Amino acid sequence: MTKVAVVILNFNGKSLLENFLPGVISNSRPSGEVYVADNASTDGSVEMLKSHFPEVKLICNPTNGGFTTGYNLSLGQIEAEYYVLLNSDIEVSPGWIEPIVALMDKDTSIAACQPKILSHVSPEHFEYAGAGGGFIDRFGYPFCRGRIFNHLEKDAGQFDDIAEVFWASGACMFVRADLYHRFGGLDDGFFAHMEEIDFCWRLKNNGYKIMYCGQSAVYHIGGGTLPKISPRKTYYNFRNNLSLLFKNLPTQKLLPVIITRLFLDGAASLKFLVQGGFAHFIAVFRAHMHFYRKIPSLYTRRKKLKQQQVSCVYKRNIAVEYFLLGKRKFSELHQHLFQ
Repeated sequence: MTKVAVVILNFNGKSLLENFLPGVISNSRPSGEVYVADNASTDGSVEMLKSHFPEVKLICNPTNGGFTTGYNLSLGQIEAEYYVLLNSDIEVSPGWIEPIVALMDKDTSIAACQPKILSHVSPEHFEYAGAGGGFIDRFGYPFCRGRIFNHLEKDAGQFDDIAEVFWASGACMFVRADLYHRFGGLDDGFFAHMEEIDFCWRLKNNGYKIMYCGQSAVYHIGGGTLPKISPRKTYYNFRNNLSLLFKNLPTQKLLPVIITRLFLDGAASLKFLVQGGFAHFIAVFRAHMHFYRKIPSLYTRRKKLKQQQVSCVYKRNIAVEYFLLGKRKFSELHQHLFQ
């Protein structure tokens, strides 16, 4: 059985594979075996992989099921101790695998871990999707060490540490293969966005830890599939965030948080509208309508899951901290308020 399977999910990303795959292959040896799982691409990706990268193991999914189904189908065909879910638009650095695997080998309670994720465009800064490890606030809004909303901190070594976090980024997530399958993998209903937060929360609800390892670094372009300004991304983010809250919150917090989110998301949608983002306003509305329709099926799933109080939740509202109090850096937050 393979120790580490580095699995890149691809959909019409031929140019990204041509650019970044050689570095992934060379910098993953001898620790990791590289796979590309293709989601029914139509841009010649598969043909290119077969002709130019015969050493890469290729898995061809029959349809484009998005990030979630694509990985679930692919990882079901790979036997390994650890999976690395790696975006196709990431440049990895030499020795990026070993520190994380060594950390996880030492502590079997660690279910998943991410490296430091820096910007490929501006390498001195953290990158949006993961940065120095992910957290959520009491109302489920995600943020990172090194990234709060759209503010990206400069990497000055402040997160060269090893730390427990709430979620590891799906852009580059190491996860124990047996736990991935035991706890159901990524939620197929999410399609894309926030599925890794939902999965990490599920792991934490079952007593496992999510970690960040600053001794490993990768460089992410980001926004390759859906740009941050995309109304479709707004829709998935709001829709999926409500779903993960409903599935994973402890019972005593469920109704108060969902009701509060109704008002907070309403305020966010009005902010979009005032700023001329009518499409984003509609996206938030559609996300809520989808969530309300899906409550019966979400409730059925919730009953099959475990919910409990977990660590690394910020007890305040990160939106208030950022927009009203002007806190832009993780170090400016009240560290004693992370439960």
